[in-house]
Amino acid sequence: MEVILLERVEKLGAIGDVVTVKNGYARNFLLPNKKALRSNNANRKVFEANRAHIEAENAKKRETAVTESKDIDGKTLTLIRQASNVGQLYGSVSARDLAELLHADGAHVTKAQIVLDKPIKSIGLHDVRVTLHPEVSVTVKVNVARSPEEAELQAQGVDVMTEMFERDEAGFTEDYDPNAEPGATAEVSRDEDEQAEA
Repeated sequence: MEVILLERVEKLGAIGDVVTVKNGYARNFLLPNKKALRSNNANRKVFEANRAHIEAENAKKRETAVTESKDIDGKTLTLIRQASNVGQLYGSVSARDLAELLHADGAHVTKAQIVLDKPIKSIGLHDVRVTLHPEVSVTVKVNVARSPEEAELQAQGVDVMTEMFERDEAGFTEDYDPNAEPGATAEVSRDEDEQAEA
């Protein structure tokens, strides 16, 4: 189906472009959300008559988005979640969770504006894009940790998972007996020593 775009749509085109899209995409997303009009002679005339008004309205929305983006850009959101020893979350962090955090912080962001390619399922620092307008997007950092102390370490640049595994390895020591037979374990060597003393 051919449609005339009423606003810039990512990976599709800018205002006034006539593009061909799949019927379902047009019927279920572009047309109901007033992002496009069906491309026919009557709609082309209506669009051309209102083009200046549509572009002025878009510019006003873009300016509003730019002012809002200054409060959000580069912000770090900290989430405390339960996770396994290898850093996998029991559940995931979704766009709705991030929208609620930003909303609590005073930003007017909907979950549809948060671009998550896939849900966040591990602890660590993650960059997430927030699209406030088709032409204005910013990045926020999401710090997912198991405790506030861990979140603070991650914010300082410490890789918590690597630190944890290094600590575990450093705490492991093995008994060493220079007189032991090759392949013998430490317990067997001690038993032989006790028998020799008796």
